[in-house]
Amino acid sequence: MGRALIDRELYLPKAWTDDRDRCRAAGIGDGIGFATNHELGLAMLHRAVDAGVPFGWVTADEAYGQVGRLRLWMEEHDIHHVVAVPKSQMVITMDLGQDRARRLIAGLPDQAWERLSCADGAHGPRVYDWARADIRPWREPGKGHWLLARRSITDPEELAYYICFAGEHTSLEELVRVAGARWAVEECFQTAKNETGLDHYQVRGYWAWYRHITLSMAALAFLVRLRQSIQKGDQDRPRACV
Repeated sequence: MGRALIDRELYLPKAWTDDRDRCRAAGIGDGIGFATNHELGLAMLHRAVDAGVPFGWVTADEAYGQVGRLRLWMEEHDIHHVVAVPKSQMVITMDLGQDRARRLIAGLPDQAWERLSCADGAHGPRVYDWARADIRPWREPGKGHWLLARRSITDPEELAYYICFAGEHTSLEELVRVAGARWAVEECFQTAKNETGLDHYQVRGYWAWYRHITLSMAALAFLVRLRQSIQKGDQDRPRACV
């Protein structure tokens, strides 16, 4: 299965956006202000939805998953997601109480855990123990909310937590698969760095950065499509142009 990057945003620290002379010197317009990482992520998600990009799930690390506004937006747009959250994340329990992720999961019985692979890694399947707990009793008909936990087999004290939203009959195996899909993002970044020079730039201008990153992403998409065509023996494969 091929993977490619489809959007990009440059994070500008407040030290930059508060210094308009510095911004103008770098080609950053006065209308471009400070935005957090999750705001940039939400902007890209907006664009994907507006463009009709086909996708079934969204997955993200803690930096995005712990932002309630982002999760709420995805729910409002019926976007199924499995997003990482910190162990201190507060969740609404089924009795309308509140609890932290680590404490809610610690109270699960032993039989709640299942040993499953979430993805294939460089050294074989990535196998962990997994469990989930229902959360958020108020929900849209046909939908489910869960707190998912991943526990290391070799170190049971090492856990990761995820908030999930999907159809009410979604299996644990499917949630685990989506949680594991996030590794593909890092693999995609590494491939782009190695093969299309994603991080090989020395630019001083704002738009120069966008041009470089966009061309690198386009080159990666071409290589992914070409690789798929070769593997399938497709005669109608994409051809490079000069």
